[in-house]
Amino acid sequence: MTHEEKRAWTMLVVSVVGYAVYAAVVLSRIDGGPLSATPYAGVLLWTVGGAILANIVAEVAMGVVNPRASRVKDVRDREIGRLGDHVGQAFVVIGAVSAMLMALAEWDWFWIANVIYLCFVLSAVVGSLTKVIVYRTGVPQW
Repeated sequence: MTHEEKRAWTMLVVSVVGYAVYAAVVLSRIDGGPLSATPYAGVLLWTVGGAILANIVAEVAMGVVNPRASRVKDVRDREIGRLGDHVGQAFVVIGAVSAMLMALAEWDWFWIANVIYLCFVLSAVVGSLTKVIVYRTGVPQW
């Protein structure tokens, strides 16, 4: 398994776990009221920060476990990275357009922030999953 594939796996796992933690904490705070009245901002910031830190720690750990592993990217790694990024970026655009429309319709900030966060997570998950699949099956020839 190449270093870039390990990075894709790390991003995939950290993104899913981070969002699951966020959702669990926010849902545990409902207390019978409407979901949009649930305090979410602090949890959102902490889980995003925690996910970034977890990715950094995982990257360092991969370097410590296998210090002689090659980190050189070849043409295949660059093509896979580009494909995964393009697939994932579609969800960033979907999130931005959705948030803009929600803001124009004057939706509650809770929903706008959560659709942006969800689309960032989907971008990371789908982009990383694409990279992992392509590493396993090969780069498609168009």
